Amino acid sequence: MRIFVAGATGAVGRFLVPLLVDAGHEVTGMARTEEAGDRLRARGAAAVRGDVFDADRVREAIADAAPDVVMHQLTALSKGTPADNGQMRRVGTRILVDAAKQAGVTRIIAQSVAWAYEPGDTPAGEGTPLDVTAPPPRANLVGGITALEEAAAELPEHVVLRYGILYGPGTWYAPGGLVAERLAGRALDERATALVGPLSADDAVNSFVHVEDAAGAAVAALDWPSGVVNIVDDEPAPAREWLPVLADVLGAPAPVTGSGRAGWERGASNARARDSLGWRPAYPTWRTGFAATKES
Repeated sequence: MRIFVAGATGAVGRFLVPLLVDAGHEVTGMARTEEAGDRLRARGAAAVRGDVFDADRVREAIADAAPDVVMHQLTALSKGTPADNGQMRRVGTRILVDAAKQAGVTRIIAQSVAWAYEPGDTPAGEGTPLDVTAPPPRANLVGGITALEEAAAELPEHVVLRYGILYGPGTWYAPGGLVAERLAGRALDERATALVGPLSADDAVNSFVHVEDAAGAAVAALDWPSGVVNIVDDEPAPAREWLPVLADVLGAPAPVTGSGRAGWERGASNARARDSLGWRPAYPTWRTGFAATKES
């Protein structure tokens, strides 16, 4: 199968591309720099230079690659802001989908998130509505996710992977990452502070997924039916449980304790992925996954 990966050198892409190559697929990754392209070629993929906001270049790259599937793993979080990430989801996805349609591609697998659901008291399933009435600044997140998922659904075959909070190598939750720096009490610049937000061991429920499991789900999704799927581990947990464990793994001071949560901080259920699609995370809980992150 010919697969075009946008976001091929990102947190998920760095694990995804080798998995696709090892499975025998012909992979083309889009890279913004020659150095990034070299990394893709070293992993067995073809590389094309381009920026997702350059619509002409994206159309040309996808047409030349003639893929059977487009994989959208793009974010703007490595150097951008929440607003930049919203722009990526709205405008970048629009350009990518239009280019895929023009090239006759009928299938897309797109990265979304599992914390855009409306408020509730239990982990959200895929049938739970998105939080479309949320006020700013959350409205930027939900609006971007809504635009991304609606655009992806324009292709006849579309799988939207609603990832939990990504952790593992290359993420904010790895040693030296933004969350580790915040837990260690180091001052972050304005951009980083906006991305990470406050960290309190309170009642806010979160769902995690290791980046390797996120990549594995994207490969499995090549054979899944159209629709949205929560890709999260088996244990949604309040911050008062997971944050002290993460701090201990990272060698950081015990976090500030608190109480309460926003209504949308409810976590997500992976029942559909596990029971209907047969997906099994290699790290079924953040408890073992955090420890593995320290060891990697």
